[in-house]
Amino acid sequence: MTIQARLETLEKKHGALEEELHLALNHPSSNDTTISDIKRRKLRLKDEIERLRGEMSEPNTMELN
Repeated sequence: MTIQARLETLEKKHGALEEELHLALNHPSSNDTTISDIKRRKLRLKDEIERLRGEMSEPNTMELN
């Protein structure tokens, strides 16, 4: 899987978690643990997305040798 394809997959998952969080926040029976878990998963995905974007923007050091 290319980095771009991986990014697209992670961004879709992040969007799905955003929707899940929105629903949980608007549902009176959602507890704080559930909401915290969703936020934690979203943050992990965001960190991975940013890491991959950084890799994409770095020059390929192998080509410089």
